[in-house]
Amino acid sequence: MNRRDEEARSGESESLELEPELREALGNFKASVDAWSESMMSRPREVKTPARTNWGLVTKWVLGCFVFAGTVSGGVYENHRQQEAAKIEAARIAEQQRQLAAQRTRDEEDLMARVDSDIAREVPSALEPMASLMEDSANSGN
Repeated sequence: MNRRDEEARSGESESLELEPELREALGNFKASVDAWSESMMSRPREVKTPARTNWGLVTKWVLGCFVFAGTVSGGVYENHRQQEAAKIEAARIAEQQRQLAAQRTRDEEDLMARVDSDIAREVPSALEPMASLMEDSANSGN
């Protein structure tokens, strides 16, 4: 018995007298609690081993995560590379179109210059030898 039990018993008799039925019920309850505590303390106990880590499973998970991350990053890289290639191709096509437009402009200017020179002649090219003779005679007569 411990000190509290002794103090409780001395206090019981001095302060209150319990009814005999209540005293018997409380006594039976205390006896059953004491018996239960004694049986729990005296029973054989199992030694619990700490949980072991299954390193094989952990390794598989880690490798799986690495494979997943590699696959995702490879896809992201491939998408980025395709976008960059598309930008470069678009710039190349735009430059080629600018060069073609510039060439067409030069060709049109050359054509217009030839047409202008053909229109600007005073005498058709078939009659040029005669026109030069006429100019010579006009110059000599003066």
